[in-house]
Amino acid sequence: MRNEIAKLILRATLAIMILFHGFDKVIHGIGGVKYLIKSAGLSEFMAYGVYVGEVVMPILILLGVYSRIASSILAFNMLVAIFLAQGSSWLLLGEHGAPLMELPFLYFIMSLLVVMLGSGKYGVNNK
Repeated sequence: MRNEIAKLILRATLAIMILFHGFDKVIHGIGGVKYLIKSAGLSEFMAYGVYVGEVVMPILILLGVYSRIASSILAFNMLVAIFLAQGSSWLLLGEHGAPLMELPFLYFIMSLLVVMLGSGKYGVNNK
């Protein structure tokens, strides 16, 4: 029972926290993401993938619908965010001694955990 509740807490925390980022992009746009994508020499169209990674996937993860697939996509989204936003400075330490890429890295690890553990008993696809 505790394992199932832990899976639910992990899924819900990951999904809700990422949704804050996604809703911010829905409200304020993705100009910053477009800039980073273009600066990396990639097609600006790829920036729209952030809506999939930070809005659609967290909703699926929260509901427990295809959580492993959705979390895999979110993990990829976080890797892209780390390398686009941090570039070669991803190991630099920030103001409080933590690496600059701390938050996206935590989301990446949480996504991997959901991939490994699945949605659990309290998900729509509770396999």
